[in-house]
Amino acid sequence: MVLLAVAICGVSLSAPLIAATAAPALAIAFWRNAMAVGVMSPFVLVRNRAELRGMGRRAVGLSAAAGVVLAVHFGLWLPSLSMTSVASSTALVTTTPIWTTVLLRLRGQRRPGLVWAGGALAVLGVAVLSGLDFSASPRALAGDALALGGGMAAAGYVLLGAEVRRTVGTAAYTYVCYATTALALLVACLVSGASPFAGYPAATWGKLAALTVAAQLLGHSLLNRVVRGLGPSVTSTAILLETPGAALVAAVWLGQRPPVAAYPALLLVLAGLALVILADRRGSATATPEPGV
Repeated sequence: MVLLAVAICGVSLSAPLIAATAAPALAIAFWRNAMAVGVMSPFVLVRNRAELRGMGRRAVGLSAAAGVVLAVHFGLWLPSLSMTSVASSTALVTTTPIWTTVLLRLRGQRRPGLVWAGGALAVLGVAVLSGLDFSASPRALAGDALALGGGMAAAGYVLLGAEVRRTVGTAAYTYVCYATTALALLVACLVSGASPFAGYPAATWGKLAALTVAAQLLGHSLLNRVVRGLGPSVTSTAILLETPGAALVAAVWLGQRPPVAAYPALLLVLAGLALVILADRRGSATATPEPGV
């Protein structure tokens, strides 16, 4: 749970940093992944070379698929931050647990009622926090739709990661995933003509580096690590804490005071997460243990 808390703190810095970074959305998404790959390369290619070579074709394929889906998540969500309010965008992109539960159900896995109830309660908390601040303007509605699509893509990313992490270590999986994400976003930048792609001032590069360390290396990478033990339902529901976390960061850093509804909303999110964790533990207690990997 400590690692999960650190991961949530990391991703909570994402939206404020992105909003404060003067660069195209797709370029920001590319650089945060490319920088992460650059930081990881010396360690992974030396310490985890054998594990990388030992990854089977299925594991590599699923890791690459997770990277493509993560690129879709970033490609949809980051542009939405400039089209709609940060509150609406973050609230919609963190609807991940709903889509995770739906996808698991479509795969034939019945989820306990507590999981559905907990996910609904947590999403309600996010909606209260955002104040249902969804504008009727076409541009804002398009941004809301992009953020919602980003939340759906994140569910696929979590589920694919959980599957790979059953047999592959965090470093090897994350490296292949991020490298694929960076490549996919590079292609998207070149095709869409995202500019300027480079040549930023030092302050912008500093924010990109901070985004890489906080949101990518500490945030997403630690989520990739804990998903093996906590499972996709608990992990995706915990991501909902990103919304109040981002609000707190904005209050301290950007001087944006959270609304009065932020405090009961946070309680709703925590209560929903507690229900999902409770359901997960009950399910684990009654399930037949799987052989260790």
